[in-house]
Amino acid sequence: MKIAGKCISGIAVVSLAALLCITVGLPVVRGQATHVRWDIVTIAGGSPAPGGIASALSDNNSVITITGSGTFVAPAGHDGTSSATTGGGTFNIHTSDGTLRASGTYDVTGLVHWQEKGTFPALPDNAVGGLAVLRVEFSDGSHGVLTVSCHAASDSSPAIFEGITMSKDFVDFWNRQAPVAGVDANRTIFHIE
Repeated sequence: MKIAGKCISGIAVVSLAALLCITVGLPVVRGQATHVRWDIVTIAGGSPAPGGIASALSDNNSVITITGSGTFVAPAGHDGTSSATTGGGTFNIHTSDGTLRASGTYDVTGLVHWQEKGTFPALPDNAVGGLAVLRVEFSDGSHGVLTVSCHAASDSSPAIFEGITMSKDFVDFWNRQAPVAGVDANRTIFHIE
């Protein structure tokens, strides 16, 4: 008899917690991981497609230019990291006078953070904006972090930038290059799969 009473009390507590979330407006955490595709895109064909380039500057005006795409699985509730990642791309680093300092490829090795924000109502395939922070390993054995940021067409904060930033060892290419009308560069997109 006491066991049945405990089960009913437990159900009442869970129901009360759900009711509080609904009435108070607290977010309900989803129980599923999110599968996301990211791309640095080209708009040469009129709509975003994989195959673009994006650049960012370091403090001494060296520039890193990358290509890239891949996927990641974000844990439920967007909290925590994940090693369920694929993808990567190419990189070139030039000094401020245009001298090539390094080039090669990079692989994405993990997800540090993902936050979805905004949608693209005119685009198919569940296109969304957001911010992804990814761990990367370069072909020369060095490590870094790639930040992919997409300012979606709707429901986005003006604080969200469009483009990428990247670190390689101790150099942080923190000053993203903004997209410019008529120039096919520095654009990104995410798709919920």
